[in-house]
Amino acid sequence: MRPTAVESSFEVACWFLDRATDDGEYLQPQKLHRLMFLAQAYFGVLQGSAKLMPATFIAMDEGPIEPTVFRAFARGRPAIDLKPIDELPRHILDSVWRQFGAHSAEHLNKLIKRHPPYADAYAAAPGAEIMFEGMVDFYGTQGLARRPSTGVLNDAPAPGKVLRPKVLRNHNGKPVSANRWMPKRAE
Repeated sequence: MRPTAVESSFEVACWFLDRATDDGEYLQPQKLHRLMFLAQAYFGVLQGSAKLMPATFIAMDEGPIEPTVFRAFARGRPAIDLKPIDELPRHILDSVWRQFGAHSAEHLNKLIKRHPPYADAYAAAPGAEIMFEGMVDFYGTQGLARRPSTGVLNDAPAPGKVLRPKVLRNHNGKPVSANRWMPKRAE
């Protein structure tokens, strides 16, 4: 099994909280858990089934939650030492924030509750684990593919729509296109 991109789910939770604060928004706990769930799923899709964080999501009545983060943040943000997040995971977190961060917690709840990874786990038993492989499989399907066994439409955005191209800026802050420089071969 490959190592996760970040050491703990606290780095991801705090990244989302800090990003919301930077955007002048209060991040509700339910919305935080939905964003973490989507980040784990899309990271797995985009990185060949690698996990973003060592997290287990469970299907509760209100939607998927990560129980460790849920308990640790129950009385507010805990005082913990965080490690910086590398560039690739940070880019994917930023893409998930841009795609889903503007939506309300209620909208994300309705959206995710319709998705088979959550619905299957909740149907098995409230509080059941949502399988990571199911998340990667469902969110990795492109467009509006029908799930073969149930005919359920996949209304999740395709990974290509979620992952935003990295924008490079010049010294004035204007976006620029850039190509990777490769030296010419010496002959």
